[in-house]
Amino acid sequence: MIERIIRSCVKDYENTTNKTVREQYSIVGGIIGIICNLFLFVAKFIVGMLSNSVAILSDAFNNLTDMGSSIISIIGAKLSNRPPDKDHPFGYGRFEYLATLTIAIIILIVGYKLCETSVDKFFHPEELEFSLWTIVILLGSMAVKYWMCLYNRYIAKKIDSSVNEATASDSLNDVIATAGVLAATFAQQFTTLPVDAAAGTAIGLMIMYAGYGIAKDIINILLGKAPSQELIDEIVQCALHCQYVVGIHDIHIHDYGPGRIFASFHAEVPDTSDVVEVHAALDVLEDELYEKFQMEVNIHMDPLCTNQKIIDHIRHVLDGIIQQNYPQYHTSHLRITAGQLRLNVICDIHIPPAEYSEENIIKIRKKINAAMQQYDNTYRVVLAKIMPDHP
Repeated sequence: MIERIIRSCVKDYENTTNKTVREQYSIVGGIIGIICNLFLFVAKFIVGMLSNSVAILSDAFNNLTDMGSSIISIIGAKLSNRPPDKDHPFGYGRFEYLATLTIAIIILIVGYKLCETSVDKFFHPEELEFSLWTIVILLGSMAVKYWMCLYNRYIAKKIDSSVNEATASDSLNDVIATAGVLAATFAQQFTTLPVDAAAGTAIGLMIMYAGYGIAKDIINILLGKAPSQELIDEIVQCALHCQYVVGIHDIHIHDYGPGRIFASFHAEVPDTSDVVEVHAALDVLEDELYEKFQMEVNIHMDPLCTNQKIIDHIRHVLDGIIQQNYPQYHTSHLRITAGQLRLNVICDIHIPPAEYSEENIIKIRKKINAAMQQYDNTYRVVLAKIMPDHP
């Protein structure tokens, strides 16, 4: 069903890398969300008021929050699609992440308020009225929310949208929450225990937990979350297919929003290669990476030394420093870029698993570099990989 809606509402719907198409997907998803959540809020609010159920009322206001989230997702889609300008040369793509964060904050606040109201019901309980309409509305709500989960996941997958992925997760949580409300409302008919209040509290806590998870994920992206190892491996494999590239290191990826990802890395090529031909090949590689990953890539060329005497000498110096300072470590995959002003020593280093920590890695880099520069101030060490040394 959602595919039919997308095809009829989104022009050129298959071109999901186009920013305008992505915006249209988000707007269609947001409008559907507003309609569905408004309907669910009104239906549950009426049933909740008639039955005096705080759990149903909590679920109703949760749907009202979801409607607000849909409005925010539309606004976020419009703002994130603004073109780059002088003050924002990388565009406004992170507005989508800010919209997701706003949704997460709203979810946290609503969850807290629902917990507060539900806890009060422990001390001021009210008699519940159970009817067939209660069952019909809640079962219908579960069906609608599950469909909303499916269509939001469909859109999230199509356009790589964190907003729709968050909305899909929230919709699935709503299905579980409504199932709990239905069970609690039914159980309350056979006991004087505050089942309804307990269910309302549990729903509020679940909503808060969902909001926390969404906020945590999106904050990590905004702070500069490390790219997945899978993505790095794919970039490496693609680069190694280039005629001159024998290795790469110092991969940096910056996420400015979906479709606005920028990357850079150092490509290692033999220093005997024709620099003009290498430059042309790297230009082609940048285009290939853009086509495959939809990211702008800037490649720095590192011409690797092929003089075996220089390589053997540097290996002897480096191994001596490692053995003197870190006898439990060892290096591998040594390569060198040698110039009169700077000689870069690039290698991997293997350390005991017990010493593998971010703080220790920073100390190792500094100490090895200081020792190499003491030997010759033109030497610099680039530890391409620091890996735990498994026996």
